[in-house]
Amino acid sequence: MMDRSLNIVFMGNPDFSVPSLERLISSRHNVAAVVTGSDKRRGRGGKLTASPVKIAASHQSIKVIEEDDMRSESFQAELAALKPDLLVVVAYKLLPPALLTIPAIGSLNLHASLLPKYRGAAPIHWAIINGEKETGCTVFLLDEGMDTGLILKQEKTTIGLLETTGDLYNRLKITGSKLMLETVDEIAAGTHKKLPQNDQLASKAPKITPEDARINFQKNVMDVHNFVRGMSPFPGAWTLHGGRKLKIYRSEPLPGIIRETGRASLIEGEACVGCIGGSIILREVQPEGKRRMSGMDFLNGIGGNTFFTL
Repeated sequence: MMDRSLNIVFMGNPDFSVPSLERLISSRHNVAAVVTGSDKRRGRGGKLTASPVKIAASHQSIKVIEEDDMRSESFQAELAALKPDLLVVVAYKLLPPALLTIPAIGSLNLHASLLPKYRGAAPIHWAIINGEKETGCTVFLLDEGMDTGLILKQEKTTIGLLETTGDLYNRLKITGSKLMLETVDEIAAGTHKKLPQNDQLASKAPKITPEDARINFQKNVMDVHNFVRGMSPFPGAWTLHGGRKLKIYRSEPLPGIIRETGRASLIEGEACVGCIGGSIILREVQPEGKRRMSGMDFLNGIGGNTFFTL
């Protein structure tokens, strides 16, 4: 039986953060405030848009603090005045040391990998790109390093052969929200355990840009397939066709079905591209300036046989 309710300040921005916030709001603990970034201009119209975390908190009448400068003294004073037991951080900024001294118990972070593997901004992307068969979520205590703090709780999950970063993202945000509440409950009850990370097993997951997402078909078919799904839906793996970008969002591997690397053609009734040691089936693509479509529709539209620029 938990012995007390904890006073929490939640920090987050994207939709990945929202299930954790909603689960904490529905719990016996008190979410005193939510910290999120200021409204940003998004989309083609450049309309000012609130973060998903701000929208979720507003629906629950939770106090929202919009702050982009984590080193602001006025912000730090406002945070301290809330007297939080915990800062709960999900998909937010790297906190400066001064903020870590504010909560009475500590600051928790939810990370979408099995730490110490894939420390950094893009753990889901890199786990899939590297062909990992399993990953998971970790709740850990923040310290001054990048995802280096004491581990409090982890949960594993398998990664499907066709699962994209977007698919796994949507699963892990739910898994992680449950794990976060379980961890907070254990801290309230005094039953939590702390496990140090083994730095020798650490790997990095740096931020990915659109420039990083160009496909190299002169690689093994499984590496190409993993790259495509690891970059989907953002930033979107791409190649060039006729000097214009073609994004590939979903593929399937065909090991052993070998064509020239970079040649797109019909193989066994499927739209495929040759790689080393096999081909990938084009399941979902998007030519520059057009809607998403099946690989077959794309290939039929250009005459059924072509080369992508390597």
